Amino acid sequence: MGSAISLRKVEETAPALVSLYKSAAVSLDKHGLGDQRAAVYLVLDHSGSMRDYYKDGSVQALAERVLGLSAHLDDDGTVPIVVFSTDIDAEAEISLANHVGRVDEIVGTLGHMGRTNYHLAMDAVIDHHLAGGATAPALVVFQTDGGPTSRLAAERYLCKAAGLPIFWQFIGFGDPRGKQFDFLRKLDELAVPAKRRVDNAGFFPAGRNPRRVADSTLYDRLLGEFPSWLRRARELGIVA
Repeated sequence: MGSAISLRKVEETAPALVSLYKSAAVSLDKHGLGDQRAAVYLVLDHSGSMRDYYKDGSVQALAERVLGLSAHLDDDGTVPIVVFSTDIDAEAEISLANHVGRVDEIVGTLGHMGRTNYHLAMDAVIDHHLAGGATAPALVVFQTDGGPTSRLAAERYLCKAAGLPIFWQFIGFGDPRGKQFDFLRKLDELAVPAKRRVDNAGFFPAGRNPRRVADSTLYDRLLGEFPSWLRRARELGIVA
């Protein structure tokens, strides 16, 4: 079956993303996902502490890398984006045909950078994925630079979502050893089946300068736990 979107189409539509597309292909094959289809979402933290990561291009770079991965998994050439802080600040998309400077376009019109409410962003993704009656699995790349304002709500949403065909891959911007990621490490290890039906989340820190993480390394980390979730979710009938 191969990739959802061909190399030729990427070359024609988004030539700047060709190297990302090729790098993503290597990681997908390595993880046995060469023929897999999935919806891909990107969730972006817009809390006040994220300001510098938007300014230095780290968030735009992540969005382009996720788009390069999505081109293999989903044939629409588009990644829905949820931008959140205290509330949902924006719901938008980045596409092969419109990716240059796209993150600045989305956040440039937004106002106050607030607090960090994971559960509202999770709710928005769940609504979007289920609204179209989707039965295909979803891979959600959930970027943040710290723990949520409401830890209880975030944990409750993750556990409830374990019965849905959605995998949450959290990626942390900032000090890899920082205490701000303690909650995400806890989420990653929540008990199965005591707390949730299946392990539906992963976490890895991308460091203080996420752009320095090699494309191949980033893709390997983004896909590290997705295959095992897919297998178990199929066994449980969560994914068709």
